[in-house]
Amino acid sequence: MPHLLKFPRDLEARLERASHHTGITKAELIERLVQAGLADLETQLFLEDAAAPRVDRSIDQLLRESGLGI
Repeated sequence: MPHLLKFPRDLEARLERASHHTGITKAELIERLVQAGLADLETQLFLEDAAAPRVDRSIDQLLRESGLGI
């Protein structure tokens, strides 16, 4: 896949430094970062989906249920 993304200068410089220090190409670094980030995101979404469904409650109701409300 060709590198079609344009990164801000500071991010580009960080990628250059990481590439220089590790000996890994920028393309490989970007691919690894995307894979790791996507895996983390999928894990978070999986955990959120596995949790009990969220019920929208008002702040008053939450306070009453916690014993802090009137």
